[in-house]
Amino acid sequence: MLKLLLATTNKGKIKEYRRLLEGLELDIVSPDQLDLDINVEEGEISLEENARIKALAYAEASGLLALADDSGLWVDALGGEPGVRSSRYAGEDADDAERVRYLLSRIEDVKPKERTARFKCAIAIARPDGRVQLCHGECEGTITMEPKGNGGFGYDPIFYVPEYNKTMAELTAEEKNSISHRARTVRQARNVLHDIIRNS
Repeated sequence: MLKLLLATTNKGKIKEYRRLLEGLELDIVSPDQLDLDINVEEGEISLEENARIKALAYAEASGLLALADDSGLWVDALGGEPGVRSSRYAGEDADDAERVRYLLSRIEDVKPKERTARFKCAIAIARPDGRVQLCHGECEGTITMEPKGNGGFGYDPIFYVPEYNKTMAELTAEEKNSISHRARTVRQARNVLHDIIRNS
C-alpha cells in the first residue's frame, strides 16, 4: 500500500486529515511515526507556496509521497489580515486561545454585519522526485463577538458559518468536513491522490 506522509505535527490537523482521506488505499503516516523532525521556514508569499515548500521538504527527507497544507483566515475589516500570517498573528509562541483573543481585540469596534471573513486552504502533494500538485478551497463566514464551541482548532470558535447558524467549533465533525475550506480542498486532493494510487 502506498505510504502518504502528512507534513504536519499538529495533532488536530492529523486527526482531521485521517478522517478526510478515509477510503483511499493509503497508509497515512505522521512525522513522529517516522522520527522525522524537520523545521521548514515558511515565508509570507502565499498559502500555495508555503504548502509547496513544506510538502517538498518532507517528501525529500522521507522518500515518501507527502501532503502539506497551509491555511489562513482573511478578515475584510482588517484588510485581509491575518491571512498568510494566521498562525503567527499574535506572536510566534501564541496558542490558539491567544490568537483568538488578539484577533477579537483588533475588531472589537466593528459592527457584526461588517465582520465578514473567509478561511482559505492550499494543499500541496509532493512526490520524492520533485513533482508537486496544488489544490485550493475557501469557506465564507463572519467573525463572532466572542468564542463559541469546543470543537475544531485555531480560529474555529470565532468563525460563524451562516448556513448552519453555528461557529466552526460548534459543528459536528461531519458538518465541518462537508463545508470547511480544508474539506473543500481535500476533495480536489482526493482526486489527485486517487490518480497517483492508480498509476503507482
